[in-house]
Amino acid sequence: MTTTEFTATDPSHSPRTGQATAGPAHTPAAAVAAAVASAAGAFPVVSTVTPAERRRWMEAVAGALEAHADGLVALAEEETALGEERLRGELLRGARNMRYYAAAGEGGAWLRARVQTVPGPPPVDLRRADLPIGPVAVFGASNFPFQFGVLGHDTCSALAAGCPVVVKAHPAHPRLSVRLAEIARAALAEAGAPSGTFSLVVGFEAGLALVDAPEIAAVAFTGSQAGGMALVERARRRPAPIPVYAEMGTVNPVLLTPAATAAPGRAGEIAAAFVESFTLGVGQYCTKPGLLLAPRGSGVVEAVAGRAAGARGGWLLTRGIAAAYADGLRALEAAGGEVLATGLGEDGGYSARPAVLRVAIGDLREGTPFTEECFGPVALVAEYDTLQEAYAALARLRPSLAGSVYGGGAADPDLAEAVARVAAQVGRVVVDGPCNGVVTEDAMHHGGPWPSTSDPRATSVGAEALARFTRPVAYQNVPDAALPPALRDSNPWRIPRCADSH
Repeated sequence: MTTTEFTATDPSHSPRTGQATAGPAHTPAAAVAAAVASAAGAFPVVSTVTPAERRRWMEAVAGALEAHADGLVALAEEETALGEERLRGELLRGARNMRYYAAAGEGGAWLRARVQTVPGPPPVDLRRADLPIGPVAVFGASNFPFQFGVLGHDTCSALAAGCPVVVKAHPAHPRLSVRLAEIARAALAEAGAPSGTFSLVVGFEAGLALVDAPEIAAVAFTGSQAGGMALVERARRRPAPIPVYAEMGTVNPVLLTPAATAAPGRAGEIAAAFVESFTLGVGQYCTKPGLLLAPRGSGVVEAVAGRAAGARGGWLLTRGIAAAYADGLRALEAAGGEVLATGLGEDGGYSARPAVLRVAIGDLREGTPFTEECFGPVALVAEYDTLQEAYAALARLRPSLAGSVYGGGAADPDLAEAVARVAAQVGRVVVDGPCNGVVTEDAMHHGGPWPSTSDPRATSVGAEALARFTRPVAYQNVPDAALPPALRDSNPWRIPRCADSH
């Protein structure tokens, strides 16, 4: 390789000032190929060691994250301006997530092992399991550097499923990405994981090379719809296409039933929760509520405007995100959105102020900016005269990751249908609360119908996230010694299995 291959870098920027700092050099093509080859070389070991051993490796990484918390949080704050308290909490949750996925991997339910004997003559012995698919390329998110970044949910679930990982560093926090990778690789090596279990590449071209590499078996992505669909298309054009699990996000709706505001003070409570929710993290959540549908005359719209006027914004993650936010606000106004309130801002850098716009419910339709995500602290409000009008508007929205329904309690006659209508459009529905929070537990689903994700069956959070990085294999009349451990008679890994003998 020549020195000219290393001239490009990912500069690091401070969102508070816009000031640039030298960042890591882009990974040249030869080094990307070497990283992928190393991952492929590690796969036979990573995929066949006991799940308990993989758990030990991952718990070593979690401990290393906690041990380096001070330096990592300081570096993340320089590159994201998300605040030390928020980042420290996120780092600790990231370490906890690593341990959660390690335990889920050891539990073995993700293997979906089944043993079945079909009577003859001759009898047939059938055994089936979902096995690791191969090296995985991960493209993390800008807005959660610890929970959805280099060592986030995608990386954790792929490792727990027995797949080596090659991560592409995010340009919003390149120095942090590199430091996280250094810490993880050192911890894995000390724990005895084979070389190639985890690595990182830097740069746009390096990311494309990852998707093209024949050894890569799947891609996980969190980010914009444009970026996610570009990767889906590139992976589809490979000689051997591979799945891309892209979590992209759209406008997440909040629906109020007519009874939602019947109780005194309820309109103000809902308005306060909505404003706090859409401004959380300066609106840089993929689960940010972007649209409120309220009964006309309920007073909620006015209460939201009043709350938003006093809400404080902050700094967006990158210059590009800040520019897109400003363009998005202009597009919403140009399409007929009425600005009801603008909140408070910060000085300098990539600062953004919250905004609330009113839109006519009939204008919520495909082809307008009202159905497209505007990443940042902005939300739309619309009033309806009948619930059927609200349901029709919901049906015209692009499906999304999550949504909320506020009702008048369990006795609300409209609550069940309202929940069903929202659930038809989203991957997760919340009643009487914001939809921002994503809990890392077995029953969580963090995904949604296209275009919020590229595969509506997949989740990037929870125990089911491991399933993305497996493929089913059936073994018929295979001698016990030739079976994978999960399917042997002795069940050496002690995993749950479905036995069905006829």
